Order: sequence, then structure tokens, then C-alpha cells
Amino acid sequence: MNSSSAQAFQVGPEEHGHTLEWALRHWLPGHSWGQVRRLLAARRVLIHGNLCLDGQRRVSAGERVEVHTHSLRPLPGRADVVLLHVDRHLVVAQKPAGILAVRHRQEKGISPRRKQRQPTLDEVVWQLLRDSARPNRSSSTRSSPSNIPPVRSVHRLDRDTSGLMVLARSERAEQDLREQFRSRSAQRVYLALVAGHPAAQTIVSRLVRDRGDGLRGSAAGGQSGTTGQSGTTGQQAITHIRPLESLGTHSLVECRLETGRTHQIRIQLAELGHPVCGDKLYRGPLGQPPIADTSGATRQALHATQLAFVHPVTRQSMQFVQPLPADLRKLVERLRAS
Repeated sequence: MNSSSAQAFQVGPEEHGHTLEWALRHWLPGHSWGQVRRLLAARRVLIHGNLCLDGQRRVSAGERVEVHTHSLRPLPGRADVVLLHVDRHLVVAQKPAGILAVRHRQEKGISPRRKQRQPTLDEVVWQLLRDSARPNRSSSTRSSPSNIPPVRSVHRLDRDTSGLMVLARSERAEQDLREQFRSRSAQRVYLALVAGHPAAQTIVSRLVRDRGDGLRGSAAGGQSGTTGQSGTTGQQAITHIRPLESLGTHSLVECRLETGRTHQIRIQLAELGHPVCGDKLYRGPLGQPPIADTSGATRQALHATQLAFVHPVTRQSMQFVQPLPADLRKLVERLRAS
């Protein structure tokens, strides 16, 4: 059990490669196939903290599956995705919490009907571009939904993280933008609501897929700490944090990424003893009791607030800023008042 409201299971060799429905029936022997499908339809099943509605999804060893006693909030739709900039080469979008940035590799071949039930950001952006295609009156060239190519993700946000993302519309743009993220010339700044009051510092660690308890985390000898600490395995992860406001027993902090590893901010803040509010997966340092979440956050309180890069074709500097969305503003106000 990971909390009083959910059961947690880890996919092992016996479940590996089977469908999620099969695994759930294996873990919940008192449930029929129909009851398992109703659990999924009721938005009560998470994989690695991400809502999953697709019972035919194949599970892999090491994945963490949670079954909650209550339905989680509805999924966002097209109306929740805002396109902030569109040109022939790229799109900048504001991603809402609750939607995956790109489809999991194990779901690439699913049917269009199943994709509609749980779309990803790149699919929604493509749909919005297709729906907005109109004849170009100033040119003999006409745009139509049939010739809108798929957009290409060049970086990612976790499902429950909101904020700014850039997507490429051509191979040339994709390669250039990926190189900017790889070389750390693209700038990404996040806002996070966290437990406690972290000091301004640079967190440096080396992240591995399994820190010893099945979760991603810092390698032994490379636990999160101030500049200068590092390990000998894993990928180097560097985050610069700066407190912005004290909110009672919590804080609003700015996190500036120097590297962009999977779950980097969430892992490093949790290992520092200041987990992100609403984060159900990373709740503290390895080997210590999980730090209780008293914030009342209904989702992971992490938002990509600033994004800057060089346009891959025009070479113009592009900068975008998006403040906290309404749900996190309300959380700040409530913590401030308390």
C-alpha cells in the first residue's frame, strides 16, 4: 500500500508483457474482467503516477501500478491546450496537467478510437493545426487537413506537470531543437510548490533508473547536494533552485534546469527533503519514511513557466513566459492564507 486510498503493485517477470487488464486480474483475484474494466473506465488506475485508461496496454517489469479507491479527475481535452505560437517550422503550446506529452512506445500501434479516449499533447496539437487549416488567399498554394504533417516532440513534461512545450513541424527543426536541448543552450525554468523551506542552491547528482527501491533516483555516492557532489554512475543532473515565497510550512521555488533528465526536479527536491506538493511517487530520501503531503494539492504542483530557444530556421531568439495556471494559483493562495 502506498497510501490509505490506493493499492500499489510492481510489475514483475510473471506480469511482464501481459496486458494491464490481465495484470490487474492477477493482482486482484476477486475481480472479474468486467470489474477490472470498470476500474480503468472510472479513472482509478495509474502507471508510474500517470492515469491509464487502456486495459490492453502491455506492462513492463519494474513499472509501478496503483489502484485507487476513488476516481481521479477527468482528463483534459482539446479546449485545454493553448497554442501560443505557430509557424511553418514549430509550435509552442501550453500543456495542461493530466495529458502525456507523447505516447508511450508500447502504445504506438493502438487504434484511433483508443487514442481519442486518451490523446497525447502532440496528437492534440496536430488535430488543432489540422482543424485550423484554411485556404491561403494570398497564394496559389492551398492548405488542407490532409497535408498537415505530424508534429515532433523535442523535449517532454510529465503528465501531471503543466506548462510550456515546443514541438517541431519538420525534420530540420526537430534536429536543431533537439541539439539545443542536448547542448543546454535552450533555457527551461519551472515553478514548484514544495514542502518546507529549501535554501537557494545548485543541486548536482547522477540519476539512475533504480536507486535501490525501484524508483528513479540518485546513484549511491551521488545523492542530491550542493555543487561539487557527484557519483560515478548514471546521468549527471543539475538543477538551480531559488526560493520565491514562504507559504507557512511550504514554499514556492524557482527551478532552473541545466540538464533535463526524467523526473529530475521531482527526484532532486524529494531527496533534498522538500518533495513537490501533490507528488505521489517521490516523497523523500531513500531509506527514510515518506514525507507526508499536507498541502492538499490535487496534482503535482510543478509548472514549466519559462522557455527560451533560438528559432531553428530564422535564428531569432524566442522567449515565452506563462504564469501559474488557475489550480496552482488557488493552492498558493490557500497555503498563503493558512
